[in-house]
Amino acid sequence: MKKPNKEAVEVAKHIYVFLNEYAPTHLTGSLHTLKAYRIALILYMTFLETVMGVGSESLKFDCFFRKNIEKWIEWLLGERNCSNATANIRLASLRTFLKYLGSRDSSFLYLYQEASLIPRKKTLRKKVDGLTKDAVKILLEAPDASDRIGKRDLTFMVFLYSTAARMDELLDMRVKQLHLGSRKPYANIIGKGNKIRTLYLLPKTVVHIERYLDEFHGERPDPDAYLFYSRNVGKHGKMSQTAVDKFLKKYATRCHTMCSDVPLNLHAHQFRHAKASHWLEDGINIVQISFLLGHENIQTTMIYMDITTEQVAEALATLEDEKDQTLSPKCKKADGSLVDFCGLKV
Repeated sequence: MKKPNKEAVEVAKHIYVFLNEYAPTHLTGSLHTLKAYRIALILYMTFLETVMGVGSESLKFDCFFRKNIEKWIEWLLGERNCSNATANIRLASLRTFLKYLGSRDSSFLYLYQEASLIPRKKTLRKKVDGLTKDAVKILLEAPDASDRIGKRDLTFMVFLYSTAARMDELLDMRVKQLHLGSRKPYANIIGKGNKIRTLYLLPKTVVHIERYLDEFHGERPDPDAYLFYSRNVGKHGKMSQTAVDKFLKKYATRCHTMCSDVPLNLHAHQFRHAKASHWLEDGINIVQISFLLGHENIQTTMIYMDITTEQVAEALATLEDEKDQTLSPKCKKADGSLVDFCGLKV
């Protein structure tokens, strides 16, 4: 391998810091999203090397020019057979990295600005389907509230649905973020970008949480303990996404036989999506819904409300394993490849 140039070393350094320090701390706690960032950069470096002939000796910041990114998108669609939706996810991830790059050195802002002008590929949108109110009702009746684990599962689902919080936000939540003794009980949720929003809790939700606290946290709860914690690690280790997925699918399998509206591939995001739809059905205006969901602007909410739960599941699947397609051998090699040089190991 030829000796890398100084600028290539800087590019690799920024990629490392973005993926391993900045994104997990300042952007998201979602493993799916973090994996999406990494996959997008792996694919971009693979494209630069195999199509554009760029190696560590010629890698520069100018490799992120708009014309190269546009060629990359066509490569994703043509050579890797990505769907338009997947290509849009990859583009969004690369833009996030370029935005970070511009925040670290203003001389690179033009790269992000140019990438922001690249139009998204058109995708089909259908009217939101989501979980029906009947489906939610039967799911919330499924756990045995007299059983310890059933009480935990029920409280998690009630909290998830009543607040439309993200799963990551609940799993990251600590006891001290609850304010049940206030005149209007509420919880402080730490969302994307470490932004805090206040979610007021309905009386029935408060009852479930109080019963759960008594059972799992005792008379004097540790303020710094995770609200929903790992049984293996203890109160200072949060419950995993895998554990949540497991119990949700358990109840989905049971409830589907009684109500076909309950999807067998139930996941936590559907509760958030369902609540947003039900708020709209109940007459809450889109501005209020946008605030409750923690979206930065109303346009995000408008887009969010206009997709089906199947498309949400599909999007999560692409973040997981790119629809179970493995990365090509060129992406995996570690013998002097550009991917390896930038520390982008799968």
